[in-house]
Amino acid sequence: MFVVLFLYVSNVFSFAHGIAYDSFNGTPISKDEVAQHIRDNNTFWCMIDIAPCDPNEWRRLDGSCNNLRNPIRGATHTPTSRILPPSYDENYEPRKSKTGKLPLVRKLRTSLLSEGQAPDQLFSVLASYYLIFIATDISNLHDTVNYIMWKPHCCSPKGKDDPKCAPLEVPHDDPVHRYSGIRCLNLTKPLTFQDFGCRQENTPPERIQTATPLFDMSTVYGNSLDKALEGRKFEGGLLKYEVEEGRVWPPRDPDELICTMNRKPKESRCHKTPSDEVNTLITINMMSVWFWRLHNHIANRLAKLNPCWDDDQLFYTARDINIAIEMHIFLYELLPLMAGYENLIRDGLIVYNGFRDIYNEAIIPQMAMEFPLALRWAHTMQEGTLKMYNPHGDYVKKVPLVELTIRTGYLGVDNNVDYLTQGAFRQPSAKVGDNLVDPDMADRVLGYIQPSQDVFSNDLAKNRLMFMQPYIKYLEHFYGKKITSFKDLAEFFEPEVLEKLSDIYDSVEDIDLLAAMWVEKPIPGGHVPRIFYSILAEQLLRTMKSDRHWYERPNRPHAFTFAQLQEIRKMTVARFMCDVGDTVTEIQPRAFQRIGPGNELVSCGLIPDMDISAWKDNSCRKSRDFHQPSY
Repeated sequence: MFVVLFLYVSNVFSFAHGIAYDSFNGTPISKDEVAQHIRDNNTFWCMIDIAPCDPNEWRRLDGSCNNLRNPIRGATHTPTSRILPPSYDENYEPRKSKTGKLPLVRKLRTSLLSEGQAPDQLFSVLASYYLIFIATDISNLHDTVNYIMWKPHCCSPKGKDDPKCAPLEVPHDDPVHRYSGIRCLNLTKPLTFQDFGCRQENTPPERIQTATPLFDMSTVYGNSLDKALEGRKFEGGLLKYEVEEGRVWPPRDPDELICTMNRKPKESRCHKTPSDEVNTLITINMMSVWFWRLHNHIANRLAKLNPCWDDDQLFYTARDINIAIEMHIFLYELLPLMAGYENLIRDGLIVYNGFRDIYNEAIIPQMAMEFPLALRWAHTMQEGTLKMYNPHGDYVKKVPLVELTIRTGYLGVDNNVDYLTQGAFRQPSAKVGDNLVDPDMADRVLGYIQPSQDVFSNDLAKNRLMFMQPYIKYLEHFYGKKITSFKDLAEFFEPEVLEKLSDIYDSVEDIDLLAAMWVEKPIPGGHVPRIFYSILAEQLLRTMKSDRHWYERPNRPHAFTFAQLQEIRKMTVARFMCDVGDTVTEIQPRAFQRIGPGNELVSCGLIPDMDISAWKDNSCRKSRDFHQPSY
């Protein structure tokens, strides 16, 4: 795993850099506990080394010290919270139906979501790319890696004896697989603190997260100090980079351990970054490359503006601006389009202008288990086929999304990254809210890696394996509605959908949270399901209250000035694409929306940009003047 140098201080174990904390409990651990973790070879998962906190420091690369009372909260491998308590059956198994057994997840999926393709008339695929990137910032893919690489055997006889296997049964009358012979889809249970020996096995299972629980762009910068430092150039505030055929990339990984689906020898690019997740899904890959470039774009502008700044000041300021831009585009551009501007204003998720400070140190930084689950709803708006265009808008070709998983090398050949970038804002997303899902997403997902996969069935299975309460309990929590029959749900579902639900579920108390989210009516004024919006709003408000470094705070360390915050608020996803997108010279001003009347393509020179001079440090001029020779 790794070698740890340590010394004993009193009865608390201290690493070379700081104090060792228990990753689950968040408390310093004794030398005896440390010795036991070393014997168990689980220090990576169960312990975190944290240097003493400085109230005036920048946001840390590993997420620690965000909460000064609880230094570990905000770091990787810390527990999630929940909006509602978990719902278990005996022996911590997923809950059962009131009548004994819940419907098969694959049966539910094929009953509630049909397969087909229909273009959305509002959203571009860039909207789905961004949602998935945001989800990756606060969740992780190691559960997926588990059933792809570590345990691909759950549908074989070996899987019957593996307690971490949770394969999905395919019914004999399945509309796709009735003739294929496939009767099982490979899947594993979420990884927990118990799996790594961080907690006793007879305790309630708690999912372990590799991502930090705050929006800090850990997909780009990493979530551990050692890995984050590997990504830095330590010159001019820059991240390491390479230039190849005029394109700027993160550095190449010579071992190519992750990009196993590259088609050799032509496809050889694999990125060596602080986060391994960069090389997984092609859409996450492209977004990560773009934000990687944006960091260096900002750092270069700052270095030119303030020549007296050292590498650290340039790096951390550029990172701070980069994270703020990520969240501003999400909160103020994408969410109003999806969830309704008036809803966001009413609930305090966005403000008209100026600073916002609702920080409360008593609220510890955590991500509710329901939030990344709710973001899985975005799979319903994913297109399974990516269309590719040249910079003139001419259609070039298309490629199945499912054939580009862990295949980063595809971007580096045949101008593919240029064509996919153009497609990101030219191609419509899959239609939102039509209860149709792309066939590739429903039956292939992983391309050639496994015989068949259904991302929606997987998501629903994880809903149960994460021990979510039934849907009606969330209605009661958010709306105060006491639901006792299917008829009580009439305001939340169309009549034909409600009839389907009552046909497939024996009891209204059985309805799964995510299954309901797939087919629920959208929130008035928006396009997302009502319960999706409620979960999102509760979590985002908690994040703003618990994040000491939230970018809109006036009293945080190294806070933006009012003028700087106003410049951040000029940024749009269109400007972002102009700054870092391959061959992007023109784009529609509202790039999350399709090109059309009132949103026509315009030159990048007409897309507003933030004025970097807001970060002008006048002391640099004084320093330069002081050193000028006199004649």
